Amino acid sequence: MKKELWFPSSDMLHEVLPKLSTKDLLKVKCVSKGWQGLISDRSFIKVQLKKMEPLTGFFYQGRYQWCDEDYDCVGFIPIERVTTEVHINVLDFLPESIVILDSSHGLICCRSSFPCHVPAIYICNPVNKEWRKLQWPNPSRESCITLVFDPFKNPIDSFTNFKVVIASQNETSTEGDGYFSFDIYSSATGEWRSSGEICLCNHNVLKKGCVCVQGILYWLTDGDQILMFDPQNEISWLIMVPLPTSQFNLTPEMCMGEAEGKLTYVLISEHGLQLWVLKDHFTSQWDLTFTISLELLEKENYLLKVAENLASNCNSGIPWIGTLAFKDNTLLMRVAADIYVYQFETRKMRHLCSLSALAPKPFFSATVVPYTMSLVPLS
Repeated sequence: MKKELWFPSSDMLHEVLPKLSTKDLLKVKCVSKGWQGLISDRSFIKVQLKKMEPLTGFFYQGRYQWCDEDYDCVGFIPIERVTTEVHINVLDFLPESIVILDSSHGLICCRSSFPCHVPAIYICNPVNKEWRKLQWPNPSRESCITLVFDPFKNPIDSFTNFKVVIASQNETSTEGDGYFSFDIYSSATGEWRSSGEICLCNHNVLKKGCVCVQGILYWLTDGDQILMFDPQNEISWLIMVPLPTSQFNLTPEMCMGEAEGKLTYVLISEHGLQLWVLKDHFTSQWDLTFTISLELLEKENYLLKVAENLASNCNSGIPWIGTLAFKDNTLLMRVAADIYVYQFETRKMRHLCSLSALAPKPFFSATVVPYTMSLVPLS
């Protein structure tokens, strides 16, 4: 007697499939046309987005420090596997070479690689290879461009709405004081407009990327201050970092990130590895939630002479340890010419790859963007 194949009912599919991760959904999407149609439907994606998706990995793109050209090669470092296989040029479905800038809920913001005849900004999803090209007003290689996308505040029922914000540094014509101005693109209108808000600041934004926390944008500057801009209310101000660099004998390494809906500040110095959480941005109040000495970090993770190497390399221009990016209690860091991931919850460090695996030329200066997969459509 021939056995009949069993397939779950439609009700069961709607109940079970949204609980799967995006990575697992991509695998079962090929089961049938019905499954493919269901998983590609906006209403299904909206429900599946409510599930907490784990951090997938980090995009890494080397950057020239003393050159006006961009380095085209983009590497992706997955973190979920014990053995890490670096993926190169996963964004090559875009029509030109790009520089990666930011990521939010699976969408990636990038720009044309310079030199370029008509530079543009792209919003894309590498999972479904969909993308949108935006006109870029007053293009500049130094522009601070970031994506603002929250599928929970702006449901993706019919369209996927997002904003792009450009922070530009300017000087007053009279006194020579510096300030930042902001341009905002809305996908709902398809237009750019200049915000009336400016932020007086004489410091430069560090090339550490932007962190978006609950719709508010943060950029780290070279003056112990963080530039903040709220695109919803169009308000900006400056936040002091937890500890000024003048308190350290060695130049500290730092980066910002996000965890549990709060802005975080990771610091490595002669005092060890520290994790600060912003408690109140109006008063620049921070809480120190984690600290570990260099000696204990060395002992727990079988590193050699951390403090000694950190001190001996202080004048080389390339720190022995570098903080690259932070997201959800996961720190991507560089130790010498190797990339590691450090989990604050377990206090464990794991080797991922060497710099040479990310690009033909190992770059110590790079743009690093945390990334979480999603099925969000752009078409």
